[in-house]
Amino acid sequence: MPMVLLFSFLLTGQSCQETVLVDYFTDNGLGAAVKTMQHPAGEYYKGVTYIAYQGPTEDPYVAAYSHRTGKWKGPFKAGESVLTGKEPGMIDNHGKPAMIIDDEGYIHLVFGGHGGTPDLGINPLGNYCRGQMKHVVSKKPLDITQWEELDNISPFGTYNQFVKMDNGDIYLFYRHGAHRSNWVYQLSTDSGRTFAPPVSVLQTKQTTGNEEYPDIHDSWYAWFENGQGDDIIATYNYHVCKGPKHDGERHNCYYMVLDTKDQIWRNVKREILAAPVTKEEADEKTLVANTGDLWTVRGAVRLDDEGYPHIIYYMGEYMGLKHGGPKQVIYYRWTGEEWFTADSTDLPVATGDILVSSPDEASLLLAAKKEGFAELTWWNTMDGGRSFKKGEVLYHRSKTGITTTSIIKNAHPDARVIISGNHKGDYKKMYLIGDKGPVQRLMSEAHQIDK
Repeated sequence: MPMVLLFSFLLTGQSCQETVLVDYFTDNGLGAAVKTMQHPAGEYYKGVTYIAYQGPTEDPYVAAYSHRTGKWKGPFKAGESVLTGKEPGMIDNHGKPAMIIDDEGYIHLVFGGHGGTPDLGINPLGNYCRGQMKHVVSKKPLDITQWEELDNISPFGTYNQFVKMDNGDIYLFYRHGAHRSNWVYQLSTDSGRTFAPPVSVLQTKQTTGNEEYPDIHDSWYAWFENGQGDDIIATYNYHVCKGPKHDGERHNCYYMVLDTKDQIWRNVKREILAAPVTKEEADEKTLVANTGDLWTVRGAVRLDDEGYPHIIYYMGEYMGLKHGGPKQVIYYRWTGEEWFTADSTDLPVATGDILVSSPDEASLLLAAKKEGFAELTWWNTMDGGRSFKKGEVLYHRSKTGITTTSIIKNAHPDARVIISGNHKGDYKKMYLIGDKGPVQRLMSEAHQIDK
């Protein structure tokens, strides 16, 4: 114990935990407690950053940080996940919460799904796996202490993602079941109190098989985000869903846009797409990059000030692992006439999100582990992706893992993303990271797992 703190303890009787500030806001994140896929995982609203993550027994937990007072609240448990205990010793990790705040200030979470189970009923748009997708809302505006469950969404979802429009409409995107399921959205026009039935976006269907894999389906992984005005933008990749031996083979990068005024999907050239989009139409009209034999993981997409999309995704060689080998970040942008990439090798093997200002200027916030160190770092281009330079490091630790959310909705510069690092066993320390580094908290408040 440092001498100053020891002297303070002897004089006041306070323990170290009551006086020491730590970089993490809690230590009870469980497994892969956050990821870019389930998003947003946080929102800055009226001076406070609200954040959600997967905690003990895979339940959703919510905390809040006031930028004016520098005080934390929570974390509070917000719901009950049925993923818990389905298979002893297994953490499913697909039921992480996504968060949105409606126009009246009520906080909504969707969580707990990995395709659902047959006892929940017939899944008309896909197959089953485990879990049950649930929707909870705060009982009072901006109050994270009390929650109620609403029975108004499909139980068969996974990879839950919220998009809220300027008029208050809330779109909930997700895959409607396990691998062999359509991607869909449900629309709420009354601040999440009711949702319309699922509308299919990407079509899963039987495709050509072979001797080794006689049963192959077209499948997808997708990422949805606000576009310009009434638009919702999407990037996705193709999953070769094999049977009976399944693996994580995925290829290519695609892009399309939903005009929410007429509920019509278009490609980057504004050609109308027939939804739900099939593999054939995706290849013909929405393909950004054909990656051939190289495996991919979907990334993120944002628009520049001209309304042109900039996309990141992750690509690498198959190395016999469940999801392939290490995957480098790949950057593409639309020039108004074509998709451009310089195939820059400046970018690391990492995951993250992207902020874009102009056609030439973009900043990638990437979480990477290399040579025993974990870093959250800005990578910047000033020449439209022809080159990237490593910028400010917001988080750096040795001998630890790291996972990150997408960038928090309406993020304050002091609170860009939530990340997790190693702790005890399956538990993770959770950090709120901004341009000044981690938002600190008293150790006595941040220590949760033994309480």
